[in-house]
Amino acid sequence: MSGPKAKSIYVSSRQRLVIESLERASSTTQQLAERCRIILLATEGQSNEGIGRALGVNRQLVRRWRSRWANRQNQLAEAEKENASDKDLRLMLVDVLSDDPRCGGPTTFSPEQVTSIIALACESPEESGLPVSHWTPPELAREAAIRGIVKSISPRQVDRFLARRVFGPISHNIG
Repeated sequence: MSGPKAKSIYVSSRQRLVIESLERASSTTQQLAERCRIILLATEGQSNEGIGRALGVNRQLVRRWRSRWANRQNQLAEAEKENASDKDLRLMLVDVLSDDPRCGGPTTFSPEQVTSIIALACESPEESGLPVSHWTPPELAREAAIRGIVKSISPRQVDRFLARRVFGPISHNIG
């Protein structure tokens, strides 16, 4: 299937060395290593579809990273011209090949608060003076606020915290 011609990209020899070292580093995430491979194959003139087949990814993914590189390659070249250190060049390359920040608000609850809510769910409700045999999300939310763990929290959020844990959904008897 033929589509628009893939963007031509340029990688300097110094950039290539950094990209190759990033791709091989054991500390590099799989996503970053895959993106490094996409850029290296793109510099060899391979099509997006060909790179996608070679790496087992879809061509839209290849197009996205190839385009991102093309949009930033002048900035990278300028940094090299201004004698950016190897460390700075590496940071710039990682930035180009990293995900953009995603939308959404900041986290509302600290890990300590989440842990305290989970610990509360492991207690018997009778210890809090409740005449029930197991916690429900509304009761946990109220008790977390009473104990000062959080200022306020919705029962649904409590349920989400617990659903992510080994306990499974809150509807099971936890206490």
